[in-house]
Amino acid sequence: MMKLSFEQALIEVWRQVLVENAKVVELGTERCPVRLTPKRHLQQVDFVFDGNKIHGLEQNPDTKSLWAQMARSGAKVMQFLSEGRYVANVVDGKVTLCAGRSGTSR
Repeated sequence: MMKLSFEQALIEVWRQVLVENAKVVELGTERCPVRLTPKRHLQQVDFVFDGNKIHGLEQNPDTKSLWAQMARSGAKVMQFLSEGRYVANVVDGKVTLCAGRSGTSR
């Protein structure tokens, strides 16, 4: 199997969680359970990419951000964090990397 790029891995996680409503995300041989946040019941998943722990979180549509506005208008939005910092967003299958991302080695 060909190794996924960081962006491809994010899209794959986004697709499995928000499009397919999978209960377990499969990335290569890794199987990661999808959980719900306690308060808002947003979907979330933790996985490792190139030795970095990544947290994927469905966008809360009730905040004031541009990402939330997209989610309110029907877009499927997932935020990705590493070490407590936002590293990327995936909106309807398109990746936007955050400046200064630390999700992968450069």
